[in-house]
Amino acid sequence: MHRTLLDCCVQNVEQNDFEKMYRGKQSAKQIPNPNIEIRNKLESKQISNRESSKQRMGMMPVWNFLYFGHLQLFRISSFVLRNFCSRQPAKQPYAWLVFAFVFFMSGCLVGPDYQRPQIDTPQIWRVEDKNVQAITNISWWEQYNDPVLNELVQSGLQENKDIKIAAARIEQFLGLYTTTRAALFPQVGAGTTAGRQRLSEIAGPAPFEDTVNTFPNFNNFQFFVNATWEIDFWGKLRRATEAARANTLASEEARKSVILTLVTSVTNSYINLRDLDKQLEVTRQTAKSYEATYNIFKLRFDYGYVSAMELNQAQQQYEQALANIPFFEKAIAQQENNLSVLLGRNPGPIPRGKTVDELTLPTVPADLPSEVLANRPDIRQAEQNLVAANANIGVAKALYFPSVSLTTLYGTASSDFSRLFSGPSRIWTIAAPISAPIFTAGAIAGQVQSAEGFQQETLFRYQQVIITAFQEVNDSLVDQDRTKEQLTALTRQVDALREYARLAWLRFDEGYSSYLEVTYSQNLLYNAELERIGVQMILLQAYANLYKAMGIGG
Repeated sequence: MHRTLLDCCVQNVEQNDFEKMYRGKQSAKQIPNPNIEIRNKLESKQISNRESSKQRMGMMPVWNFLYFGHLQLFRISSFVLRNFCSRQPAKQPYAWLVFAFVFFMSGCLVGPDYQRPQIDTPQIWRVEDKNVQAITNISWWEQYNDPVLNELVQSGLQENKDIKIAAARIEQFLGLYTTTRAALFPQVGAGTTAGRQRLSEIAGPAPFEDTVNTFPNFNNFQFFVNATWEIDFWGKLRRATEAARANTLASEEARKSVILTLVTSVTNSYINLRDLDKQLEVTRQTAKSYEATYNIFKLRFDYGYVSAMELNQAQQQYEQALANIPFFEKAIAQQENNLSVLLGRNPGPIPRGKTVDELTLPTVPADLPSEVLANRPDIRQAEQNLVAANANIGVAKALYFPSVSLTTLYGTASSDFSRLFSGPSRIWTIAAPISAPIFTAGAIAGQVQSAEGFQQETLFRYQQVIITAFQEVNDSLVDQDRTKEQLTALTRQVDALREYARLAWLRFDEGYSSYLEVTYSQNLLYNAELERIGVQMILLQAYANLYKAMGIGG
């Protein structure tokens, strides 16, 4: 039945072509048309060439291939439609074998599938705090109870340039992911051509100089729609899409790392600023006290109650305190500039809130080591980089296998623009090019080796990031635990030195000791106060570093 239908179609096509050719010749006799004359000349030349036996024998295999190939294509199409579109399957198992083969090949993925590496995770931390609490509010900086600090953090999250750079980098990777994923789908385009051409009058199978009423100039108008589609048999495009998706997720985790680092940096910078303010305040108070003592000694020296040596000791102590004031003022200005840059502003003054003594210590989060793996964005970023590197191995290995594509084109072509969209002007083509590597001199093997080596490097880096994360958490826990003890001891030392300085002054005032003992006690007290303020800052920053190490707030 299919053979009869095909023969009828061929006969109808040949009859229609013959009638069109006949009408074309008749119209050519009535109204001379250069384009029709050229076509008739070429057709007559082709007819004369086919009359030779040699040409006829050379063309027979081509015509047989086209005829029987078209017939076999028709039979295969009807076979597929009959067996896969009907409700009842075919009795022969061949159809299902073909379907199973195509389904298997379309779902084939070359290269290893990603599996999360085994990590030696500790069960508990080296230092345990009895006051640990489960933190539900990720805005941990609010536990310092300083509204100004909260506003600075929010301003930094909105205006910091590093965050905007990280966000722009995400857009770049999203664009790359979209571009890579688009290769999985057919690519459709359109085009048009309008031109005029001149052929040689003395070259070619039918020279125009031997023909009457023919001209070598003619027009060419085309309009077409084309489509190409690479069939992803071996999963090369899917592996590339997987890698692009992992890179996009890694860029998102990188942005979260930037956010976590920014929040911690703003908090620590503000705490450092308030610490410098406190040290400047203590230095000014000390200098003011030394100035009062120096003025008293000048009066006593004028009346002969103290020696010049004791007067110079008082002056030296006063001048040393005055010299420390510009040092702290410079440090405060530089810290304000640093904090301004973190906030995305030009360098300038920073508003103040509570003093360093009024800031509240946050609570210690009760996260376990296994939860840190899920919280820290740098660990998740390293894992996504590992996923991408693992997928790129499949992309490289897929190069060993043939590449299959489908290309189609449908449109119209005519030398007469008025007949561009008529039936006879239609053109189309369907092709399935296949290309496979035969000899590449180790180029593909080198790409596979490079991809596998990079995957191993990324794996070791992922493990190193995890080990570093556990180290940072343990260091932060040890820091805040031991710094508490240090601050308590320094507070007792300051109280003791304050009493020691008071007694030393009484002994000097009563004449039991020299002023050198007073100077010594006051210097010890001043240095101890500065050290205590610095340790207090370290303790406040230790909690911020602990939240950062645990990946909370990113």
